[in-house]
Amino acid sequence: MTKIGWRSVVIGVFAASIAEAAAEPQTVATYKDWSVFVHDTGSDRICFAAAEASDKSPKSVNHGDIFFLVATWKSGAATNQPSFRAGYNLQQAPAPTIRIGSEKWDMYSSDNEAFVDSADAEQKLVEAMRKGADMKISAMSGRGTATSYVISLSGVSAALDRVREACR
Repeated sequence: MTKIGWRSVVIGVFAASIAEAAAEPQTVATYKDWSVFVHDTGSDRICFAAAEASDKSPKSVNHGDIFFLVATWKSGAATNQPSFRAGYNLQQAPAPTIRIGSEKWDMYSSDNEAFVDSADAEQKLVEAMRKGADMKISAMSGRGTATSYVISLSGVSAALDRVREACR
């Protein structure tokens, strides 16, 4: 991924935080397909790992930037909070889904982001991410286009360990 791509997702994900603080998120490390970022907001520190989709379907549509993130706040507001970020608005029904191997998680969407609905489900997803090879996400665009993505999990364990270290 280009530096411009990372910058756009970082700014988009933390737009409110960036408005509060002058500093932009800083890249801390890259582990295979995952990169780690830290953003000091002035009142908190947000640490997150992010990966871009390695495959997008259907090929005939413009998906925009597609990312999966796992964020932790130093304050403890959230720990290992996974989210999916699309380059377009998502429909709420059918709900976006994540599959790792035979396991499945339903998400709820808000504009162009989707989240897992409980802390317990979030932690089970993160555990599965650490053990898996890739993650498949399916979603419905606001225009009614069924989309699917593959996110490589290569490097995710090291990236999540670094996120934890950065937000101690």
